[in-house]
Amino acid sequence: MLASNQKSGIEEYVENLLAHMLPANPQIRFKLFYSSFRKPLPQYDWVKLKNVTLYNYKIPNNILFIAGRLFGWPKIDRMIDGVDIFFSPHFFLAPLSKNCRRVTTIHDLSFDIFPEYFSFRQKLWHKFEMTPAKQARLSDKIIAVSESTKEDLSRYYDIDPAKVEIVYSGISTDLTRPTTDELDNFRRKNNLPEQFMLFLGKLEPRKNVSALVRAFDILKKDSAYDNMHLIIAGSKGWLCDELNEVIRLSPFASDIIVVGHVKDADRKYYYSLASVFVYPSFFEGFGFPPLEAMACSTPVITSNRSSLGEVVGNFGICINPDNIAEISHWTGELIDNKELRIRMVEGGLRHSRTFYWSTTARKTLDIIINA
Repeated sequence: MLASNQKSGIEEYVENLLAHMLPANPQIRFKLFYSSFRKPLPQYDWVKLKNVTLYNYKIPNNILFIAGRLFGWPKIDRMIDGVDIFFSPHFFLAPLSKNCRRVTTIHDLSFDIFPEYFSFRQKLWHKFEMTPAKQARLSDKIIAVSESTKEDLSRYYDIDPAKVEIVYSGISTDLTRPTTDELDNFRRKNNLPEQFMLFLGKLEPRKNVSALVRAFDILKKDSAYDNMHLIIAGSKGWLCDELNEVIRLSPFASDIIVVGHVKDADRKYYYSLASVFVYPSFFEGFGFPPLEAMACSTPVITSNRSSLGEVVGNFGICINPDNIAEISHWTGELIDNKELRIRMVEGGLRHSRTFYWSTTARKTLDIIINA
């Protein structure tokens, strides 16, 4: 996961969890298993810690996964000279010795609940190559990143709820609102409009960005929003060509800006400059972007599905992602209703500060060592 050029939520989880968990207790020895035929592990400070040993293999992952699925070999714990507990931050297929305890983080079951949002290759990888239901049953403990995911594990995999612990993911303490001068400089440098709605996330059908474009079309019919723009930020995912067509057919296409992948260091500027952040995703195991926008003092509209309402609490506007008129209405409300806007911004900022990676790491480590 850490060799990926563009991070999704799971890569971000792995990177931040390790950065906070590995230094937390010098008495615990951590062995890191990494394998990539072509890509070296990026340079992380935590790899150099005295209680951390990196086992760096160059075995192609396809070979590892095929051998694991067909033969239950090689035993990953033996490849790193034995461990007490094997922790997997995702449901990767990982054959282990009989007596090796296993803790697995499961982020969501979107591939089982909404298979139509995945390509044939993605569905094959999830269901038959990684066998997440089997990995869940083999695990001594499961960490779910939300109550929603815990409920799905029970409903779809018949996992005993007592086996599942909820540990919310975190956000970076660096995600704070920059100064006014810094924001003005960033706006000028990147030629960003004075007023814009923002979506930031992977561009794929599950994120429901097409509905946001249509809601923008409704909003723009009111002359009060003549200066409002829509910025769509994020890397291209499966079937993003359909979104491109929706944008092309919009009567306000000239006011829609697609910026592509946004560097980590730039995210806080986009969040902070936005008039409102809109994230109408159909399904999320956790959903980082709404919480990140809150941390940058930007009001949030998100979906009332899966974990999103759970994550934003009472400090985001939760809408029906199928109701385009509702998305448009609440966008206008957050722009025009100053009292509502202030309440959402102030409450959202306080709420976001309860989600930090240091807390996630401490709770995760407690579960691992007591599994």
